[in-house]
Amino acid sequence: MSQYFEVHPDNPQPRLLKQAAQILQQGGIAAIPTDSSYALVCRLDDKSAAEQMRRIREVDDKHHLTLLCRDLSELANYARVDNKQYRLLKLGTPGPFTFVLEATKEVPRRVSHPSRRTIGLRVPDHRVTQALLEAHGEPLLATTLIPPGETEPMNDPHEIRDRFQRLVQAVVDAGACPMSPTTVIDLTDENEPRLVRLGSGAPARLGLSFEAP
Repeated sequence: MSQYFEVHPDNPQPRLLKQAAQILQQGGIAAIPTDSSYALVCRLDDKSAAEQMRRIREVDDKHHLTLLCRDLSELANYARVDNKQYRLLKLGTPGPFTFVLEATKEVPRRVSHPSRRTIGLRVPDHRVTQALLEAHGEPLLATTLIPPGETEPMNDPHEIRDRFQRLVQAVVDAGACPMSPTTVIDLTDENEPRLVRLGSGAPARLGLSFEAP
């Protein structure tokens, strides 16, 4: 059974987030709010937790998991970024964008794309997510909470608890959040950024324009 933490969306209680962070540090999986939808998260270097997140979502190892970071200063440890890429990252962070970048050796091979050695990274613009990242002390591995066989992400923490309480160890309830996933932009092409998924982040914010795939 999962532990349920009801926190204030603007002023989350540090004591509750510290307890949620401890569950993650002990190998647990948590459902947490973000600026795009609820997400499943676990510790970056926890192989079994990452595999369990994939099983919950029913996705294979080719599905990108995402690193949630507090700010861009953490990105350099996990991705190779040139000046042009960094300018785009600054425009889109914090915010509902996921950027696909070339992973560094700091990223465990099992969580990057198996053939391309890439990783999705993002800096969420949500007080609870940011406070949990601070309590945890390092980036979290994440995937959008879209139930198997469905196309829409979840944003009702009560429904999440009812459906997943035997599969996750914690649910952080900060109320409803948007039901649109992040906009995913692949920055690994030397020529130009590529839109992978159009979500809640507007490409125009980055000075980009392209058709939805």
